Amino acid sequence: MSASYTQKTSTTQRTSTNKVSSMSHAALVIIGTGMAGVGLARALRRLGEQRTITLISADSGDDYSKPLLSTGFAKDLKPDKLAQRNAAQLGEELDARVVIHAQANALDVDNKTVLLSDSQALGGDRLRYDTLVLATGAAPRVPFSIDPSVAPRCFTINDLDDYRRFHTALGGNPGRVAIIGAGLVGCEFANDLNTGGHQVSVVAPEATLLPRLLPPPLGNALGDAFSEAGIRLHLGRTIDSIAPSSDDGVALTLDNADTLDADVVLMATGLAPRTALAESAGLTVSASGVEVDRQLRTSHPDIYALGDVACVDGVNAMYVQPLQASAKALAATLAGTPTPVNFGAWPVIVKTPLLPVVAYPPKTTPEHWRIEGEDGNFSALAEDKYGRLIGFALTGSCVRRKVELSRAAPALLG
Repeated sequence: MSASYTQKTSTTQRTSTNKVSSMSHAALVIIGTGMAGVGLARALRRLGEQRTITLISADSGDDYSKPLLSTGFAKDLKPDKLAQRNAAQLGEELDARVVIHAQANALDVDNKTVLLSDSQALGGDRLRYDTLVLATGAAPRVPFSIDPSVAPRCFTINDLDDYRRFHTALGGNPGRVAIIGAGLVGCEFANDLNTGGHQVSVVAPEATLLPRLLPPPLGNALGDAFSEAGIRLHLGRTIDSIAPSSDDGVALTLDNADTLDADVVLMATGLAPRTALAESAGLTVSASGVEVDRQLRTSHPDIYALGDVACVDGVNAMYVQPLQASAKALAATLAGTPTPVNFGAWPVIVKTPLLPVVAYPPKTTPEHWRIEGEDGNFSALAEDKYGRLIGFALTGSCVRRKVELSRAAPALLG
């Protein structure tokens, strides 16, 4: 490990602050302090890179592992227990400046400048860069408007600050939680909250759980495990209205006129890459994210993107392993060794201990699924028209096949 990685903050760098000067400069500016942005900064310091780094955070800038957000209730972890370092400690560790509660409002790519305003609307600050990295992640997608009368009881969880607000709303006591959405986030939080003693209901328009990861028989097996644990499933249903209830909670009316009472509502209806900043600056974007090449360079030669916001050669993989691989490859590139990123056949390990799930969804629609197993222990192999393996899904004891099948499946981005 290089000295520059372990030393205290130098005279050219400052630790966390909530404001930058009216015109300041860093050799490298990273917008975003999630796993992608912080992971890149760490990787650069491990390579001995001593350039000045400024990280811009829209939230508190605490360093934490995002996957742990959906395990905290089962372990009875308070939000602050999930934070490994605050922003000041993170800045000291990385020998970097961490600007917190700041919004990157615009990019002036011709003058290599980020226009910032902070949460107190001090506004107008400009930060110049030599190289810029967009690690802005993805934002929760809410498919319908929330009435102001119930908005304080409706939550999304996409970062530690979100988790703090949700945890506070539950008040540390067993509560009634309605989760809207049956995808990865919805299922993981349903399992975690149920294990933590809360009464959980899941509402989703799809007929089975994890529909993007599991073929129906495996989704049904997960649904059976959830139901047996006391999680109430309302699948194939949509929300007609969310209104205040007589007991200071919320009442959800479904499209079949059924009603659910809850203390809080967790919206787990998907994520959308945060591309607005890049698009307004004229960078090439698509519905899948900011378009980058295999070296993670955007359509502007001095701007890169990685993590949930980046679409790498047509692939946007919002999972930990592709993110870590991207941070490592980009660090090498920025340190002077151009390195194209590669994604292996890395399955998604879903945190649902009620029924373990591992899935490697195929990039194209399979010709058919070959499914074997019983009693919740299933192997599902996705095959193309030539019978070749292009993906898989595993539940229960069959998750032990994940290494074997990962070696046989095609790489996500080879």
